[in-house]
Amino acid sequence: MEALRPVPRTLLRDRAYAAIRDAIVAGEIEPGAVVRDAEFAQRLGLSRAPVREAFARLVDEGLLESKPQSYTRVTPVVAADVRDAAAVVGAMHELVTRAAVPRLRDADLDLMRAANDRFAAAVRAGDVDEALRADDALHDVLVRVAGNGAAAATVARYTPLIRRLERRRFGEGGSCRSAGLHERLIEACAAGDTQAAVRITADIWLTLSDLVDADPVD
Repeated sequence: MEALRPVPRTLLRDRAYAAIRDAIVAGEIEPGAVVRDAEFAQRLGLSRAPVREAFARLVDEGLLESKPQSYTRVTPVVAADVRDAAAVVGAMHELVTRAAVPRLRDADLDLMRAANDRFAAAVRAGDVDEALRADDALHDVLVRVAGNGAAAATVARYTPLIRRLERRRFGEGGSCRSAGLHERLIEACAAGDTQAAVRITADIWLTLSDLVDADPVD
């Protein structure tokens, strides 16, 4: 009867958080939209308590804003906020790349190559969601191998702010130059060239800064 043990409360909270975060990032819940715990609890098949906890976490992470006794709503996409998040996440990716390159195994490199193949195919097909998933999968290999929990938590916290803008920009026909940079990154990692891998990682995040500057949000 082990399978019938109650689901831990934290898992319900995390489930609600992930579902609502992903819907905001995907644009299914638009900036400015008011969100209500009772409505989302019903839609997710949960009680209101884990949804309220998820809302609190999303407020802390900048995807929701709340005025007590008034409203909780999706934040607008603000260029300055995305720029700040990109600077922090980019720095964390440089840090984990520096730590991970000497530890990478052939299996890790194979995962990165496969992720980049999926990324390039998704970009060609105009599949924004799959492109972003594949991009995350590629960089997550380095995050995992580096083993820096603080860096991983920082990346997880701030990346959704960036993904909202990326998804909208690419969904509107914006270009993506990362596939070639990914190839260069993987080559540097395979050669064990830590400094080159860090430089290429910085270049990848510079392309994101260009994306923010090109977007009219403010």
